[in-house]
Amino acid sequence: MYVKGVTTGDIEAHIQDIYGISVPDSIISWITDKILPIVKNCRQRPLESIYIVVFLDAIHFHVRSEGQIVKKAVYIAIGVNLDGRKDILGM
Repeated sequence: MYVKGVTTGDIEAHIQDIYGISVPDSIISWITDKILPIVKNCRQRPLESIYIVVFLDAIHFHVRSEGQIVKKAVYIAIGVNLDGRKDILGM
């Protein structure tokens, strides 16, 4: 959510709404600071030239948008390389 521009305060409120627990926005900021370099490296890594199988899937979830709950999907592409290792190709 942070990568998509959601503020740490909004993430804190979202976690409170869904899970009923309070996580300070300073903790959310600390976690995102640790995770973002890993995500950046994953997005910039070179992909294999050939994948023997490519799976397409989606995760469906409900989000609050403009005061309404709407259903969204994140589509995921997973490739299996020639060595049989799975790679996330994109979301």
